Amino acid sequence: MASLHFASLLLTLLTVQLSQATRSLFTSTNDVASDNSIKWAVLVAGSRGYYNYRHQADVCHAYQILKRGGLKDENIIVFMYDDIANNTMNPRPGVIINSPNGSDVYAGVPKDYNGEYVTAANFYAVLLGNASALTGGSGKVVASKPGDKIFVFYSDHGAPGLLGMPNLPPLYANDFIEVLNTKNASGTYGEMVIYIESCESGSIFEGLLAEDMNIYVTTASNANESSWGTYCPDMTPPPPPEFHTCLGDLYSVSWMEDSDVKDLKIETLQQQYSTVKIRTLNNNSEEGSHVMQYGTQWISNKTVSVYQGAGTSNLTSNSIQSLGFMGVVDQRAADLYSMWKTYEKSTGEPQQKIELLKQIKEITMHRAHVDSSVDTIKGQLLNQEKGSARVAGSVLVDDWECLKSMIRTFETHCGSLTQYGMKHSRTFANMCNNGVTKEAMDGASKATCSSFNMGQWNPATVGYSA
Repeated sequence: MASLHFASLLLTLLTVQLSQATRSLFTSTNDVASDNSIKWAVLVAGSRGYYNYRHQADVCHAYQILKRGGLKDENIIVFMYDDIANNTMNPRPGVIINSPNGSDVYAGVPKDYNGEYVTAANFYAVLLGNASALTGGSGKVVASKPGDKIFVFYSDHGAPGLLGMPNLPPLYANDFIEVLNTKNASGTYGEMVIYIESCESGSIFEGLLAEDMNIYVTTASNANESSWGTYCPDMTPPPPPEFHTCLGDLYSVSWMEDSDVKDLKIETLQQQYSTVKIRTLNNNSEEGSHVMQYGTQWISNKTVSVYQGAGTSNLTSNSIQSLGFMGVVDQRAADLYSMWKTYEKSTGEPQQKIELLKQIKEITMHRAHVDSSVDTIKGQLLNQEKGSARVAGSVLVDDWECLKSMIRTFETHCGSLTQYGMKHSRTFANMCNNGVTKEAMDGASKATCSSFNMGQWNPATVGYSA
């Protein structure tokens, strides 16, 4: 009888030890940060203008999650143009919401870098902890040390190899990866987690991000597809009737509404990724995107709290948490969609409607011009075989300076690409990959656009994208 009891006790001890050993494979002891480890966060809204409301709403919501999780304002650095909350078009002055029944997410958000200071250069300087390279803003940087955890969230428009910024130039993938490599070489962090909301966001990391840098990334889409705005007028679920713009983005609200209600001390990054992946596919419809993972995959086995903090669930967030079909609009069409809804629902002065319709027509015409011009130039410089994209998983372009030169040459003769037209960056990359010279690009662009009046889209006025 005693031997049977001893055997039972031994089995129990072995079971406990095996359970602990198994957990150690998937959860680092750093899941509970030491007293000397600091959580840092960098939040970036890469657009401006009321019809891009959703990007700043995403970032403000992310701030509230991190703040509730225990991160200090001194360790949260926010980039946002800050032209939404007090915009004359905002039906709730001084308030920003990120879901139809959501509470104000703008309150208390530090605007470290706003207006003209929301730039790729400042973002790089902040991430590297290089205060001397900053222009304007609060001066806060990620002054991290070995062992610290860094969380980065970016929400905006994107394109193959690019992430938008409200002040040109945009963020180019090679430059961003170089910054990450430099940060890694400095040894000034333990792990970094990056969430990216944009079209073709997978292209920022494919073929570029090494797997051994303790950097884990998820993106809203793969390298070849759009991401989606949601909570849009006349869609399901709709925003409050007084809002004529989209309140959020599908990937962004998916991870944040998950963080709002889950116990982040238990949920792992991998579990959050799986939940967000299902929701962002949008019921496996064509109006959804494929959430991707890149970098150091073992980090995904850590709990979300390691990077976002361990706040209590926000049961008053009124999160939708729908796994059914969500009404969405392509990121690149969201602004015009919102403008049309504003026009249709406007009860203001007739002259205001006339001006808005004029603006819609001008934007539509410029986008058509950009599309047709790129198609014409492509037809002249690339044959059908050369025009094909690279195999999945390959880096977008070998010579990034060539890509920037192609974009600048096009804009010189044909006008600004705008965040809409940056979708053509893959075509310009293919030109570089197939040996098209700058001189050939210059000649084709000049011939195609010689009679075009750039007007308000003159890059000498609005800035060049490269």
